[in-house]
Amino acid sequence: MPLTIATSAVPGDLPRKLEAISKAGFAGIDLARADFIGFDGNAADLLGLVDGHGLKISMMQSFEGLEGLSDDARASAFDRLERTFDLMGDLGTEMLMVRASTHPLAQSHPDKLTEDLGELARRADARGLRVAYQALPWARTLTRETDAAELIAAIDSPALGLGLNSLFSLADGSRPARLGGVQGDQVFHVQLSDAPRLDMGLRYLAHHYQMLPGQGDLNLGGFVRVLARAGYCGPWSIDTATDVTTRNGAAAVASDAFRALVNLLDEVEGPEPGMNFDIPALPKRVRATGFEFVEFAADERSADDMRTTLRSMRFRRERQHRTKSVELWRQGAVNIVINTERSGFAHSAFLAHGPTVCDMGLRVEDATLTAKRATGLGGSLFSQPVGAGELDIPAVRGVGGSVVHFIDEKSDLHRVWDIEFLPVPRTEATQPAGLRRIDHLAQTMRHEDMQSWLLFYLSTFDMRKSPFVDVHDPAGHVHSQAIQTPEGEIRLNLNGTEPGQTVAGAFIADKFGAGVQHIALLSDDIFETSALLAASGFQRLAIPANYYAHIQSTYDLDEAMVARIKAGNILYSRTDGGEFFQIYSLPILGGFFFEIVERRNGYTGYGARNAPVRIAAQSRLLRPAGMPLR
Repeated sequence: MPLTIATSAVPGDLPRKLEAISKAGFAGIDLARADFIGFDGNAADLLGLVDGHGLKISMMQSFEGLEGLSDDARASAFDRLERTFDLMGDLGTEMLMVRASTHPLAQSHPDKLTEDLGELARRADARGLRVAYQALPWARTLTRETDAAELIAAIDSPALGLGLNSLFSLADGSRPARLGGVQGDQVFHVQLSDAPRLDMGLRYLAHHYQMLPGQGDLNLGGFVRVLARAGYCGPWSIDTATDVTTRNGAAAVASDAFRALVNLLDEVEGPEPGMNFDIPALPKRVRATGFEFVEFAADERSADDMRTTLRSMRFRRERQHRTKSVELWRQGAVNIVINTERSGFAHSAFLAHGPTVCDMGLRVEDATLTAKRATGLGGSLFSQPVGAGELDIPAVRGVGGSVVHFIDEKSDLHRVWDIEFLPVPRTEATQPAGLRRIDHLAQTMRHEDMQSWLLFYLSTFDMRKSPFVDVHDPAGHVHSQAIQTPEGEIRLNLNGTEPGQTVAGAFIADKFGAGVQHIALLSDDIFETSALLAASGFQRLAIPANYYAHIQSTYDLDEAMVARIKAGNILYSRTDGGEFFQIYSLPILGGFFFEIVERRNGYTGYGARNAPVRIAAQSRLLRPAGMPLR
């Protein structure tokens, strides 16, 4: 079961595509005819290039406008077919994808279709070739793969089989079980594409919203499982490209595609080990149990700003690294690290991004296996020199070039604060503000990066995604995707935007890649926390008075409650009896901010209704366009 990808799914010229596809780990390509036409060389040159990258041309795609025609149009279509067969011979590939005809003169009469597909099969068989015929939902002839399968079975030729695309089979709401009657040896080729649940025509969806497996909402696991159980043993292929994803370049797209495909097949194979997919052996998806730390790269000026904010939130500087300019601030189970080293990774991150979150540590069951799974899916292992007495903590590259470290209790990793750090003598007692742990992190990135990092988290960790939310900003829109572990120990908000003067866009405008824009900290009593923060001089975001009149009428709150909320510049939301309270800090470090939240009665959201109010308040604080960040 070779893993392949359509060259049309990867941006760039064909030599660059082949290099990226090979490095990503694919065994073969589905060669788009347009890519060959644009190639500067003949078939022998291309074949040598393909062989040089250790790839094979699994299929030529795609031939259209064949069946259902009459007279001269039919003769012309079959002449084109023969010339395509000639090219396939030169390229050394034996399979052609023929897609159901969208020709305006095509007729769908069953006898006509049987005659034409029978002739297609006869000509392919005479050349020792095979044809994967794919129904198209918008075709004029065959629109459903089940109808195509019946016709192919009636023709009964070893040269004619079924080509399937998961998006065409599932995006109309159909279940994978509808393919239960298809025999595995009838299927010659399978393309895997995901898509969101959107109420629109399938043709528009396929052209503009195709996603990699796992990024959308289709039941691709069930689709693969049905076909594998039926005996399908041909290629599993990726065939998806959108305007957004292809902006990332060939290497990133190919790597994401390989990760998505391997993760999908691994999920299917796990409960049914007899599937025998040709994929790397991977540890199971990892159970992550919390945030161990978040680390900021800073210089002394920005570090002072962070220290001032942390003190106002009643954090304490508890530990200092034994040999480095790295300090640990703590409250409850929240560990904030400030790194002002003048060398090493954190310093490089500061030079590239300014003051920024450069690293975060996640608590996992097994740190080594976590890193092995991440790298097995195409992630980049991170390492840097380890000093005397320091721990070598497994890590991979994360969002925006940052680092994700993995901490477990199977070794000494969880003792990092005792091993590498010394306690700081306390000069005065500091009453905590009731901040218990990190509730969630928000990572802001360009639209084209968002799906890539969604895939990284979902394929590496046992996490689930919530539906997309479009957040209104006075200067545009931000697409937000929330993901979390099943028990909610780790929650992440991925926010996609374009660099510019949205609040999120301004945050990434001067950065390379992406970054953590805010950290939300959980309180058990938002009002007690608010009072303690006020006594410490915490600088919070001012919320307009109109907001409080609005929520009083929306949620039928009594005046006393509204007064308490308004006094603390607290935002409020309620859904199905669950309540959510939010306080925001003023922005620091070029746009980063803290959030303090309380969840009551099982509230699981993030206050999406309040986002436009918060963003409008923050937008008034944006630096003027063109003003340097630092």
